[in-house]
Amino acid sequence: MPSEISYAAAFLVGLFGGVHCVGMCGGIVGALGLGLSEQVRGRLGGLLPYLLGYNLGRITSYTAAGTLMGGVGLLAANLIAFHQAQQLLQLIAGGFMIALGFYLGGWWFGLVRLERAGGRLWSRVEPYARRLLPVRSATQAVVMGLVWGWLPCGLVYSALIWAVSAGGPLEGGLLMLSFGLGTLPNLFAMGLFAAQIARFMRKPWVRHLAGASVAVLGVLNVIRAVGL
Repeated sequence: MPSEISYAAAFLVGLFGGVHCVGMCGGIVGALGLGLSEQVRGRLGGLLPYLLGYNLGRITSYTAAGTLMGGVGLLAANLIAFHQAQQLLQLIAGGFMIALGFYLGGWWFGLVRLERAGGRLWSRVEPYARRLLPVRSATQAVVMGLVWGWLPCGLVYSALIWAVSAGGPLEGGLLMLSFGLGTLPNLFAMGLFAAQIARFMRKPWVRHLAGASVAVLGVLNVIRAVGL
């Protein structure tokens, strides 16, 4: 049961994190669409394979990173007493979720530093991403999505820190898969109705509600860790 609760919470974090996705990835979604012909962009049936490809690749990268981080967490737990390690990792993950909630709500922007640190990795990946533009096929869209999944993002990094405490590679991968599926509705809708979604997500009450919801999930994670 605890694993199922974590996966459901990860899905909700991805879903509520849509307010951040609009600012972070909205421009990317728009830029990727510019390379498509007017005929493709004008039909849902033509655009759909590309949107599915981008998001399949992106979520696959999240899952792979979660598997890696879950393995790191398991290794750390084997080096010290498992119980204490799991408790410490869950406390750290809960703290980052609370910080993420404040970040999404626009109350505190400390996670921007984390995104800047990740920018060093992205500076190495970005030249390869540029070679894939413009996207001309659904297969190319999947590859572009795989690269997109490594974009510096405080939302994703916070989820990855959570994946460290998941218990192992499989659990870490499943947690990030759940998180990625949570981000899917917002980013998929953005590909279809970018302007309308952006206007809605920029409303202060939407950001505050999303931020408060994620912060509450972080508090619950801390309480659960203390309960161990």
